[in-house]
Amino acid sequence: MAAPVPVATHPHERSGFGWTRADFARVQALIHQRAGISLRDDKHAMVYARLSRRLRETGHASFDGYLRWLQRQGESEWQEFINALTINLTAFFRERHHFGALATLLRQRPGGPWKIWSAAASTGEEPYSIAMTVLQTLGPEARWQLTASDIDTRVLETAAGGVYRASALKGLDGQQLRRFFLRGRGGNQGLARVRPELRECVTFLRVNLADDGWPFGEAFDVVFCRNVMIYFDARTQRRVLERIHRVLKPGGALFVGHAENLGASSDLFAPCGRTVYERV
Repeated sequence: MAAPVPVATHPHERSGFGWTRADFARVQALIHQRAGISLRDDKHAMVYARLSRRLRETGHASFDGYLRWLQRQGESEWQEFINALTINLTAFFRERHHFGALATLLRQRPGGPWKIWSAAASTGEEPYSIAMTVLQTLGPEARWQLTASDIDTRVLETAAGGVYRASALKGLDGQQLRRFFLRGRGGNQGLARVRPELRECVTFLRVNLADDGWPFGEAFDVVFCRNVMIYFDARTQRRVLERIHRVLKPGGALFVGHAENLGASSDLFAPCGRTVYERV
C-alpha cells in the first residue's frame, strides 16, 4: 500500500499532525455532508490552520486519528468541527444599498407587521443593521419581528452579547452611535455595547441552512441570505433557495450578496432591485 501523500502548502504543516491529501478530502466530504459547504481545493492551508487548533484541544496527534474519532462523536464535537470551518466576514451596513432598499420597502406598510429573517447573522452586524433600519424608518410603535440565525454557535454568542470594538463601528453615523450603542470606559475603553432596546429587537438561534427542518412557522416578509450561496455547490444552492421560497410570503423580498445571482432559479425568484429578488 502506498504511503499517504503529504500536502506541502503551509509552513505549519511541519508540526507533525500528518496532514495528507486524503485527510483534506475527508474534511471536504464531512463538512459538505454536515453543513452543505463546498470547500475549494485551494483551502488546504485554511483548513489545516483551523482544525489543527481543534486537534490540540482534543489531544489528538494526527488528523487521521481526529477524523476517525469525530465520526464516533455526538453533536457537540460536530458543532466544534463546523465552527472551526465556517467563514465569518461581515460588517455593519455591509452592501449599504440593501438597507436603503429595505427602508423603501418598509415605508409601504409603516405600521407593520413585518417579519424579517437574517439567515447568516455571523457576529451580529447584519441583524443589528437591519434592526436599526427598521427603528429609524418606522419608529418604536411599529409591529415587527427579527430572527437572526447562523450555523456557527460561537459567532451567535458574540452576536447575542452585542459587544464590538469601536473600530468595527465605522459604518455607523453619529446619530446611530448615540442612539444604539454604549461606549466602554475604563477597562472597556475601545469597546461598545449594543443598547438593550436594540438587542431586545433580535431573536438569535442556530439554523443549519442545509438541514430540511427549519424551526419556523409563520412565513417571512423579508429574508437576508447574503454571501452564503457562494459556499454551496449548485445542488445545495437550489435546495436552500427552494426552502427559502417556502418560508417567504408571496411577493416577499430576498436580499442576496453582490456575488450571487439567482438566474438559475427564476422559477422561484424574480429580480426587483440590485441583488434583491421577489418571491414568484
